[in-house]
Amino acid sequence: MIITILLIILGLGILIAGAEGLVRGASSLAKRIGISSLVIGLTVVAFGTSMPELTVNIFAALRGAPDIAIGNIVGSNIANILLILGIAALIYPLTVKKSTAYKEIPLALLAIVILFVMGNDILFDQNSANALTRTDGLTLIGIFGIFLFYVINMAKKEKVTGQIKTYPWPLAVALTI
Repeated sequence: MIITILLIILGLGILIAGAEGLVRGASSLAKRIGISSLVIGLTVVAFGTSMPELTVNIFAALRGAPDIAIGNIVGSNIANILLILGIAALIYPLTVKKSTAYKEIPLALLAIVILFVMGNDILFDQNSANALTRTDGLTLIGIFGIFLFYVINMAKKEKVTGQIKTYPWPLAVALTI
């Protein structure tokens, strides 16, 4: 029991150190490349923090456990938006840029609507089972590709602002990874 508690504490410590390194490295990388931290957050950090969900979902799909895969994604997004963002706002007020309020948040809502429509086939075809098919998967990945294209184009237009410490290239990349 004591070993389990110590391992949990150790794991939390490593997680906190890793998160700190990710934020510092990603911010430094954004400054070095000349793009905003928001763009890095929408891409590099988002990919990095989504790896656990990807791993869980791959294993769930391989084991034929779709409820785990869907529950993992929906639950993770609810926790990220309501719990994690709420805690962050308690610690320090979060300024929401106009572009985020009018572009990225609606895109997040659109993603939820797309998932709702794809997961409720019975609404459109009474004889169909509610399932996310390979076609749905390819469609979701394609839409994500469009989102990345949007983010890259947005990155070209935005200027870097704020005081961000710049690390040497290898360290910035290592911290981000």
